[in-house]
Amino acid sequence: MAQFLVNRELTEEGPRRLDGVRPGEGAVRTVRVNLAESPLTWLHARGHLDDRQFAAGERLRADWERAELAPSVTMRWDPVRIAGGEQGLTKSERQLAARRRFDGAIAAAGPGLSDILWRVVCAGEGVPVAEKALAWPARSGKLVLELALDRVAAFYGLS
Repeated sequence: MAQFLVNRELTEEGPRRLDGVRPGEGAVRTVRVNLAESPLTWLHARGHLDDRQFAAGERLRADWERAELAPSVTMRWDPVRIAGGEQGLTKSERQLAARRRFDGAIAAAGPGLSDILWRVVCAGEGVPVAEKALAWPARSGKLVLELALDRVAAFYGLS
């Protein structure tokens, strides 16, 4: 699989795009990340997902990270920080709001579609792996994922 490498500056808010500009004073560290590792990016790059579906998946993943719902094995010293969000809210209130949005989006997808949606978007599993784990026929997961992302896009009000 081809790599799509970009540089990200690590800041207090988490990774930040550099867009070809060298980090300024105070930059802690830069890292190189492969954007092609995301199953959603892979599907979008090959034309299997349209821009609206891709944006819906990224919004869902961002809410997943803002709500800090990922399982942890040990104490988190550096929780995921995402810039932006609701202004005037405390960290806990932002986390709860993200949790409510995430739960609403998963509910909007529906019980039959939310399984593959969570596995691919949040857990980062590839579609074939998710199909196998759900005991679905090969090449059925992509269609179900597209339906789930359409419902999530409607929930987030994406046009």
